[in-house]
Amino acid sequence: MKPLQYAATFDRLKDEPAWQLLRANKAPEILALLQFLLHDTDRVLPGSVLTERLTTELGLMRAQGHDLVDKATYYIRDWLSEGWLERRLSEGAGEEEYELSTAALDALRIANSLYTQRQHATESRLALVMSGLETLARETDQDVETRLAKLRQDRERINHEIDLVARGEAPILDPERAAERVKEVIGLARELSEDFRRVRQQFTELNRGFREKIIQDEGSRGQVLTELFAGRDVIADSPAGKTFNAFWSLLTDPEQSTTLEGAIDAVTRREFMRLLSREDRIFLTQLSRTLLDGAGSVNNVQTGFAKSLRSYVQSREYQEQRRLTKLLNTAKSEALAVREKLRPEKAIGMDLQLSSASFHSIGRWKTYDPPVTLSTKDMEDADEADVSLATVQDAIEQGEIDFRTLYGNLQAILMQQSQVSIAGLMKTYPPPQGLGTVVGYISIGSRYGVFVDDQTEVVEWTTQAGEQRAAAIPLIYFLAESREKIHA
Repeated sequence: MKPLQYAATFDRLKDEPAWQLLRANKAPEILALLQFLLHDTDRVLPGSVLTERLTTELGLMRAQGHDLVDKATYYIRDWLSEGWLERRLSEGAGEEEYELSTAALDALRIANSLYTQRQHATESRLALVMSGLETLARETDQDVETRLAKLRQDRERINHEIDLVARGEAPILDPERAAERVKEVIGLARELSEDFRRVRQQFTELNRGFREKIIQDEGSRGQVLTELFAGRDVIADSPAGKTFNAFWSLLTDPEQSTTLEGAIDAVTRREFMRLLSREDRIFLTQLSRTLLDGAGSVNNVQTGFAKSLRSYVQSREYQEQRRLTKLLNTAKSEALAVREKLRPEKAIGMDLQLSSASFHSIGRWKTYDPPVTLSTKDMEDADEADVSLATVQDAIEQGEIDFRTLYGNLQAILMQQSQVSIAGLMKTYPPPQGLGTVVGYISIGSRYGVFVDDQTEVVEWTTQAGEQRAAAIPLIYFLAESREKIHA
């Protein structure tokens, strides 16, 4: 490809969700939250659980100065619309479940590869490449003599290795090289488990495509059934279905699965495992279950789509959709046929009843005149409300002030300095809720702060509309020696 062709290709890619995620304004924070919530441990979360956990993490990140002012529900909706999250309602589930999209997985893979990029070519990666190519060359060779010669060489090598092991002279792989190889295996396994998402997306697109084909087909139901099914499931017989089914058969084979579990158990007992991170050790221990769960979910989707497609064709539902499609196409054709003769401003002899309010004369409209409704009575001074600080505090704590973030800000700053006022706090941690933040700090100060009698200080903040605001509040100090007592 020439530079112009590359440029055109990359220009199209910049609109892809993965590209948009990497270039987002708050890409580091978004990637971090997505990886922590839906990648490191749980891959699928119910909506309520995701919202709760995201709310907690947003509070902690705000406490460290990250500009994440919106609520968890806003970010979830935004990530869905951007194509970074997917949601589905599983059969029997009480609420919608969320997981990362393939685009988000691609973006995370790119970001993590930059973070953990290799400084040099490793022996284990070269060994994997050579082994794969040798196996491919042998299994695609049609020359019987060549294959036999290679097999005899392998036999001689194995017999030699048997003799070395029997004499106790077999070399043992050193821990560093062993750890390197297992890291490569873990990397491949992670990519394999993430590929299940792509396969499931392929099945979703296949299902949608077959349904569109059924609607557009002009033949009878019997003809459609014969063409699409012919005694087998079309989803399973697609290229994606055949590839996945081969993998599924290998994964669920009793002999192969026993061998895999035995190898995992043996490797995890080796001394070199101590050189791996805790995350890698846990992943390797749970590898068999992870692969089975991921592949099992794809298999369930494949089976469900095949059954639903068959049921869809055998029912009368597709006929109604086909009828609606024909009506829409007919309407479009007729509209195109008359567009040159019938202009938009020409009357067609048919009136449509509007749902909005109607009026016959501008004179029937009355403008608002403030003096008409203005009271002529003098304003009277009301008695001072008998409201205690404790009452205000109770009302505040029942509101929507983000106290978790405020307590986190206090804890963080009192670890660095001996005392701080509310104005000092707000200079270090800009108030995410404006006046609500100020009131929240005063509420906390009534419990844990020290009031300076007859003294005030001025606090300033910027509203969401960009307007500057200021207020004089009682001078309250929070002391470092009281940090352990300050809690939500």
